[in-house]
Amino acid sequence: MHEETVYDALANAHDDAGHWAFGTGFDDPLAGVDTTVPDGVVPADLGAYCLMLGDDALVLAQRLTQWITNAPELEEEVAIGNIALDLLGQARLLLARAGSVGVLGRSRERATESIPDEDALAYFRDADEFRNTGLVEAPNGDFAQTMLRLLVASTVRLAVLARLRQSRDPVLAAIAVKGVNELTYHRDHAARWVLRLGDGTEESHRRAQDGATAVWPLLAELFTATDVERRLVEVGVAVDPAAVRDEVREVLTTVLERATLRVPEWPSDTGPRGRDGEHGEELAELLAELQGLAREHPAATW
Repeated sequence: MHEETVYDALANAHDDAGHWAFGTGFDDPLAGVDTTVPDGVVPADLGAYCLMLGDDALVLAQRLTQWITNAPELEEEVAIGNIALDLLGQARLLLARAGSVGVLGRSRERATESIPDEDALAYFRDADEFRNTGLVEAPNGDFAQTMLRLLVASTVRLAVLARLRQSRDPVLAAIAVKGVNELTYHRDHAARWVLRLGDGTEESHRRAQDGATAVWPLLAELFTATDVERRLVEVGVAVDPAAVRDEVREVLTTVLERATLRVPEWPSDTGPRGRDGEHGEELAELLAELQGLAREHPAATW
């Protein structure tokens, strides 16, 4: 009896249901979850919020994949790849939810109506339509800077998703339950590297300190809510980013101090720039890498 492998599933889409991003033949982690938009929730707001969280995961996953074949050791290459896959999985679920409830700023160039919503949102939006923060789109820098960025990003995301487990939206709550376990590992992995580098050699300490100095200013836009987030907080769906600030600060301070690193000055809030579609050239370059093949062959499936 032939058992289908993951490779068969990717190559042989069932019922012409091939997907660019994720293939087919995988169990649906949201099977049985009520997808009805809760009473009192504006669907477009819910879609926009899912887009924010999904774009953060998608863009950071792409940044991490840039380390494949470049990581300092083989085990780390596997670990980074697995973390990127976790984030890609979160992005898939969140973008699919965004597409299913309707989002403002839908793709300007949909090559075919048969393209799944999550693929259209991942591959056929321009940079100003993305709602990720500057933290995840910033260039990697060296390995130490990447681990500092992963520490910050996973700490913030874990704090948010831990609270989203009580969201009134059943889909967001289910995604959060799954994501918390993944993000706990991501944060632990990054923290271990920061400790190893900070309290290691003189050179590793210097690089870790430089990494913290480069990453810390990117915290400035993380803790101010958008209008969409405020409305969803009021109806019990979203998390106020300001509510996680103290927890994030405590975790990051503890890790850096144990790594014998100086904790950079906490930046003043600048407002949610990335959430409003304000991005630098770095994101456009990243998306060119991410989206190029899909845009060149928009009707293809695999």
